[in-house]
Amino acid sequence: MKIGKATIPHSAICTSDEHTIVVRGKDLCKDLIGHISFTDYFHLLVTGQRPSVTATAVLDATLVAIAEHGLVPSVQASRMTLAAAPDALQGAVAAGILGCGSVILGASEYAGRLFVAIQERQAAGATLEAAVQAELQEYRAARKAIPGYGHPLHKERDPRVARLLEVARINGAELNYIAIAEEIEKQIPAIIGKDLRLNVSAAIPAVLLGVGFPLAALKGVPILARTAGLIAHLTEELQASIGFALSYQATRELQYDGEVPPGFGSGQ
Repeated sequence: MKIGKATIPHSAICTSDEHTIVVRGKDLCKDLIGHISFTDYFHLLVTGQRPSVTATAVLDATLVAIAEHGLVPSVQASRMTLAAAPDALQGAVAAGILGCGSVILGASEYAGRLFVAIQERQAAGATLEAAVQAELQEYRAARKAIPGYGHPLHKERDPRVARLLEVARINGAELNYIAIAEEIEKQIPAIIGKDLRLNVSAAIPAVLLGVGFPLAALKGVPILARTAGLIAHLTEELQASIGFALSYQATRELQYDGEVPPGFGSGQ
């Protein structure tokens, strides 16, 4: 990732004067508030363009699909943080979002990068099958996990996958990245040696890249969506706290396997 060399800061996102706030070239009060949904506004902020009807449907579906996923580690961290500092909602939200990485939430970006690499091989003349095979063989040689495939609970396809692909197809999205995602799933058993099915983290880039959503912003989609889920959990935490209960359960199951000083545990 390159570091910019600009000496004068500049931005095309927002400016204002005494009377008007401008966002992406639009008057915030006259053109946007009350006239645009948050999903469309998010797209406008990120890309500078209002989304097509197809892009709106697909982006909205992905945000709904990933917003909530139960007491996953990031949610537990968030709730325990709020239990310890109930006056710092922002800190608790941040605690949950900081866990966005290659396993939780961040896999969509990595899956998207895999799909784009395969698409570039296709553009250079490779067939879909050959392009997927080449990428998977590189992943196997590097002993890298295939992002967006396999799920600890959903051994068949993650149920959200079918619905997201259906939304994309019904609304007329470009389907090349879906074809790539499904070809990867098809080839994984022979090349990787495991039957790993598509999960939601692969479905999200498969449908979003097909409506022109930028690869660089892919990780932002699950981050934005999960922020909404975290706020729901933290509102519940303030009403019926389980943060310390989560901590106590972890402590109860803890088995210490380190060294101890002489006489420890003897009661002396």
